Order: sequence, then structure tokens, then C-alpha cells
Amino acid sequence: MRLHKFISRSGLTSRRKAEVMISEGRVRVNGEIMKGPGIIVDPRNDVVVVDGKNIEIPSVRWIKLNKPPGILTTTKDEFGRPTIYDLLPQDMRSLRYVGRLDYLTEGLLILTNDGDVANQLQHPSYEIEREYTVSVEGSIPNTTLAQLRTGVELEDGFARPARVGIGKKKGNDLGQLIIVMKEGRKREVRRLMAAVGLSVAHLRRTRFGPLELGSLGLGQYEELRQGDIKALNDCVSLL
Repeated sequence: MRLHKFISRSGLTSRRKAEVMISEGRVRVNGEIMKGPGIIVDPRNDVVVVDGKNIEIPSVRWIKLNKPPGILTTTKDEFGRPTIYDLLPQDMRSLRYVGRLDYLTEGLLILTNDGDVANQLQHPSYEIEREYTVSVEGSIPNTTLAQLRTGVELEDGFARPARVGIGKKKGNDLGQLIIVMKEGRKREVRRLMAAVGLSVAHLRRTRFGPLELGSLGLGQYEELRQGDIKALNDCVSLL
């Protein structure tokens, strides 16, 4: 593993800042100061010290959480409102979320301590699919479906779902859409609905890449199985 990646995986800092630390002579491997780029270390056998402190890579953890509405996707809120970390035990509160869900949106949220994979899963260049079930007030005209499939101009640029379909109707007054996006722009699905004149009554993310929400209860979480972790890693390529 490259040294800057090892430092990043330890949770100490980002890869870019780790490269700066190395160039400044602040990193030792087996007692020797390392300054050159591209240094390879063996996480099982080499001793890495940054600013006089030994660092290690913690075991990689991945969990999925069914975020309820009325919960913030953030580490701490200045107004004391509940966050996703209030739903987790202490030993999971250092995990970082992979893409936000807004305050009122519920559904699948992934958390991990593998920063490299997390960053790439969120990066627009990988076009990782996010699937949402959207309940809207009233009927959904065919012209509105066509408009969504063509795409609309939002304040931060053009937006077009990868796929749009009609879901099961919820009650007499709610229509339902299944929408797949390939980027994670802020409140993008809600802004898309507003742009075509639809009022969102309920929004849930049901899939992120190959990972599905499944039968996980609202507010519940579970560790990912190795097969799910491999599938997420297979979505991206790491140096």
C-alpha cells in the first residue's frame, strides 16, 4: 500500500495532506524519514510514525442505516437537533457517511471508515446509481414524465434522471415515481420535482449502487456482509 494511502486509511488526515506531511519529513517508516513520493509500505509488518506517534489502520467497517425523516445527516447540529449518529452506538460514531440525505428524506445511508472508497463512490465521474421512491401529491401526467426523462435546467446546471418509472400508487391522492440518479447533488430529486410542478409528499432512497435498503426497519442499522462490501469496492478502481 502506498504510504499516503496508509496514513489516510488510519483516519489521521486526507491523502493529499498526507503527501504534504511526507514531503515535510514528518513521517518515518521503520525509523527512517520518508520524503519521496510513491513509497510502498506493508501494513502488517512496517511501523509508520507521524509526528512521533505510531499510526495503524483500523479494521474496515461498513454499515447501512435506514435513516428516518427528521434526522440530520451530519456529525453535530448547532441547534441540538438529532443526527444520524444519535442512532448509532459509540463505536460506530467515527464512521463517515457516503452521501447525504436531507432532513425530511428517509432511506438508505451507508457509513464506513474506508475513506478512499467512500470518496470515489460519491464522485460524479463514477456515476454510481441512487434509486429513490417518490410519492407526490395528485396524478402524474405523461407530459411530466416526458419532461423528467428529457431533463430540466436547475439553478446549478442541467439535471436528467438515468431512469424514471411509475411506482405503485399510495392511497387515492398520491402518485408514485421511481427515479434513478447518477450523481448526488444537494436536494436534487426534490428540486427536479419542483421544476416540473410536482409536490413531494414522501421521499425515500432505496438503493445506492449495488446495495439495497431491503427490509431494514426505519432507524435500524446493520453491518454489511462481505459480498456487499466487495460489490461496492467493485464499483470503483483504487490506485
